[in-house]
Amino acid sequence: MRRSWRLGSVAAVLLLAAGLAGAVPGGAAASRERLGTLTTASAHSAALGGPIDYTVYLPYGYTDRRNAEVRYPVLYLLHGRGDTMSAWTRVKADLDRMIAAGELPPVIAILPDAPWSSRGSWYVDSAYTGADDPGRPVETALTRDLVSAVDARYRTAAHRGARLVGGYSMGGFGALRYALAHPDLFANALVLSPAVYRPLPPSDSSAREFGGFGSGDQRFSDEVYQRLNYPALLPTLDPDLPIRMYIAVGDDEWANPNPEDAVHDLDYEAATLYNAVRRSDAITAQFRVVDGGHDWDVWRPSFVDGLRELAPTLRATPPAGIPGPAYGTDGTDWAGGVAATPDGGAVLGYAASGSVAGQPYAGGLDAVLTRLGPDRRTVRWTAQFGTPANDRLYGVAPLPDGGVLTAGYTRGDLDGAHPGNPADDAFVAKLTGAGERAWLTQVGDPARADRFYAVAAAPDGGAYVAGYTSGAYAGTSAGDKDAVLARITPDGAVAWSRQFGGAGEDKAYAVAADASGVYVVGSTSAGMPGTSHVGGVDGWLARFTPDGTRRWLVAEGGPGDDLLTGVAVTETGVVATGGTRGDATAGGSDALTVAYDATGRQRWRSLAGGRGDDAGAEVLALPGGEVAVVCFTRSALGVPAGGADVLTLRYDRRGRQLLAAQYGTARDDAVDAFGEENVYAARAADGTLLVSGLTTGGLADGAVLGNGDVFLAPVDPTRGLP
Repeated sequence: MRRSWRLGSVAAVLLLAAGLAGAVPGGAAASRERLGTLTTASAHSAALGGPIDYTVYLPYGYTDRRNAEVRYPVLYLLHGRGDTMSAWTRVKADLDRMIAAGELPPVIAILPDAPWSSRGSWYVDSAYTGADDPGRPVETALTRDLVSAVDARYRTAAHRGARLVGGYSMGGFGALRYALAHPDLFANALVLSPAVYRPLPPSDSSAREFGGFGSGDQRFSDEVYQRLNYPALLPTLDPDLPIRMYIAVGDDEWANPNPEDAVHDLDYEAATLYNAVRRSDAITAQFRVVDGGHDWDVWRPSFVDGLRELAPTLRATPPAGIPGPAYGTDGTDWAGGVAATPDGGAVLGYAASGSVAGQPYAGGLDAVLTRLGPDRRTVRWTAQFGTPANDRLYGVAPLPDGGVLTAGYTRGDLDGAHPGNPADDAFVAKLTGAGERAWLTQVGDPARADRFYAVAAAPDGGAYVAGYTSGAYAGTSAGDKDAVLARITPDGAVAWSRQFGGAGEDKAYAVAADASGVYVVGSTSAGMPGTSHVGGVDGWLARFTPDGTRRWLVAEGGPGDDLLTGVAVTETGVVATGGTRGDATAGGSDALTVAYDATGRQRWRSLAGGRGDDAGAEVLALPGGEVAVVCFTRSALGVPAGGADVLTLRYDRRGRQLLAAQYGTARDDAVDAFGEENVYAARAADGTLLVSGLTTGGLADGAVLGNGDVFLAPVDPTRGLP
């Protein structure tokens, strides 16, 4: 910046005293009773050959013996040009209050002093060698020496997800640079009124004055500045090291009198920064314009609001990853189901965009099934089949003889009896325990799209399949699309098919069966016959007898969009899951789980969600009438790992939630590019939950095959984590 907002010594003392006392107008009583402490300390820096002075905030309870094993996230807060480490002490009361209120986990805050280059170092390693005030390796000192010293001295959580770097003005430049240049250290950045300029600072900017961006005897070098500035750093970022960023600026920041320099007003530059970082696959950013100028009337409320935004992922506990290996190709692949085998192994289904394990590749997407041994890693066999068009799987069901059933859709002639197929057809197939195809049945309206989205084994070794038809596959079309349920005999013949729906779009997404009948769930856009359409898209659940007679159908929904996508038969009835926007608790959609008895009477209903989109995908029956629900989440219901994560919920027989566990990679998991769930689950004989889905990130062993891979995560049902 061009102006110095240096705190006078008296003001600094008063602010430090106020911070130590925790006295701030309007502070809650709980904050005054549960106060953290501020002390000064120093750390030796090998890079500087001397000390780094800093003020440290330790939260209430840090010295309590009962917390001796507790680890804490750390905030590194960088002051502006001309200021000192005491400037940030005014937020001490905010930290006390937010921690006491549960808005922020207990944190340690480090407020380093930056006296170098006449307090105008811009927090970079300077190459300026002028005799009056030569530059120093400030960036190396703070990111290497200070962070190491803090981790050694205090009970910190020493991983990137537990560190936040923040700053205002010159410190905003430093916070931005440290987050982008050192994503291995910092996963969170709080950037307030940042003194960043693109492509170069204006001629009267103080960024040119103090040698931070100098070289040799020049106080400022265009090349150095552009090399250290954010446009040069953005292309180097790794999406597997994601950064969450909060940017704020005042609407009354100092205005350049020269109209040509208006683009360098900080409100303009901050907006330019936001629009640049939000386009990076590695950054999730929020931007606020606050009423005020270049002062604490902007920085203090923005500090509080920014912490509220970043706190959900600022956790001492690192996120749980997904184990490798990855399955698929070097292209884009899709998850298509998982089944537990009698010997403790598993069969994965997926759609692959290339050859898998040397199998012939037909083109487009091929259907692939991979059999894993009891260790759930060793590949026993891989079966791949398809047409030059797309062929995709939506479910795998085990058979007692070790074989599996699978279903999906094809755009081609998959069974050899549909040449010139003009639209999607549904299909169901059986593979033997050795991976050989026993039969494949392709069905549908000859001219319209038909898909199977679910498959379940019938007691006699046959199958139930469910999906939709756009035409008249098994009856007269009632509207846009109709739901379909079909019974397949053990030898692959269609025993019966049922087409049903209303005037809108109706689809079936999941099916479950026992000896007494079959349950199917889905969605309707205009209501099913015999039910009231509440609004938007409604979910529904229907029960059919083994001969295809519909016993009942119930709707589930509110004024927003709702759908049911998973179903399981339990000891006490039937449980379905999906998503709802109609009565979401926090924002976006919530994962909805609802239980019914055998007559269609609702027994309980539960929502789980946060500020992002959350939706259930699969239900698994557990002993005692409990259920496990596998979801995707964009909220912080456990410890977030990245974009969308896998979420495992567990409910008792009365619908009380027993756990919520979140795991994933740095990118999206369990959800596709269209925001729809792409995750499946099965329960092994030993009780382990086998969760398989799509991931666009790197697994725990670093495995990445392509632009979308398939994972298998054996999950402990008592912890909900791999």
